[in-house]
Amino acid sequence: MHITPLTPAQPVPSLSVPNLDGSTWNLADQLSPTYTMVVFYRGRHCPACGTYLTELAGLLPEFTAAGVNVVAISCDGEEQARSAQEDWGLVHLTIGYGLSVEAARSCGLFISSGERKRQDGTTEAFLHSEPGLFLLRPDGTLFLSSVQSSPMGRPHLNDMVSTVRFLADKNFPPPGTVVS
Repeated sequence: MHITPLTPAQPVPSLSVPNLDGSTWNLADQLSPTYTMVVFYRGRHCPACGTYLTELAGLLPEFTAAGVNVVAISCDGEEQARSAQEDWGLVHLTIGYGLSVEAARSCGLFISSGERKRQDGTTEAFLHSEPGLFLLRPDGTLFLSSVQSSPMGRPHLNDMVSTVRFLADKNFPPPGTVVS
């Protein structure tokens, strides 16, 4: 299936997922006056995601101080998302779950298949998105994105903290757009 990447300065598709606090995370309601950062992760089955989200959770106070709303979203069901939150120590990080494969594709994310063991010892096949990170402007348009076709090669989160601090002081145009 063909992947269509999102374009900087264009609106990001509508996103709405349940989150582990029992509410629904809706992009339109979560846009920050500064930036919103959406981190798409592969799911509980991915140890690299655990490392990345643990680092993100540790930097959450710095993102919050810079005025950035942060959410981590996966195609996992509630049980897997809750297990990830507990096992990876993501107490203060907003965790959205149940992202549909169609919604992931509309965001330009790559889709892969995986297998996981059930409690009864059998395995089940499932689909999940590959990682992505979107930084959105207050109007819901894409400022920058990083979309991976594998668990490796994600943006360094310390660099993202520096980026949002820099951008908070500037009226910098979205990268990838032509400025006249």
